[in-house]
Amino acid sequence: MQTDAYRLWSTRIVTFSISVLAAASAMYWGLKGFGPAAPSAPYAVLAEQMPPLNAQAIARALGGGQAAVASVSNPLPVSSRYDLIGVVAGQPRAGAALIAVDGQEARPVRVGTLVDNDMLLESVGARQAVLVSSTETSKKIVLDMPKLAE
Repeated sequence: MQTDAYRLWSTRIVTFSISVLAAASAMYWGLKGFGPAAPSAPYAVLAEQMPPLNAQAIARALGGGQAAVASVSNPLPVSSRYDLIGVVAGQPRAGAALIAVDGQEARPVRVGTLVDNDMLLESVGARQAVLVSSTETSKKIVLDMPKLAE
C-alpha cells in the first residue's frame, strides 16, 4: 500500500501541536498550584494600615525647598487661596502639581483634575501651574513656585 507523504506530515504537525498545548497547560496548572498564595486579607484592610503621607517630605521631593515647606503650615494671604509647592512636568498635557488650598496640607493634583470645587489644573510648566475655572471661561490663575533661597 502506498502512502501520501504530505498527508502524513499534516497529521504529524497537528499531533505535535496538540501535544505541546497539553504539556503547556499541564505546566501552567502545575506551577499555579505551587506558586505563592494570594493574600488572605482584603485590599481595603491593607490600605488602612498605610501611614499618612507627609506633605513636607513630598514638597522637598518635588523641589519646593525649605521656604515652600514652611508655607504649608503658615496661613495664606487673603489675596490667594492656592499655594504651589512642587510640580512634576512631563509632556504638554501630562504632569502633576502639589498644591495647598486655603492653608491646608498640600495634596498632589494631576493635570485635568479638580484642585477644589471650582478650579481645574490645566497645565504645569517647569516651576509653575495654570489653574482655570470649571464654571467661568475667563477666570485663569497662574501659580509660581517660591524662589529658592541661595
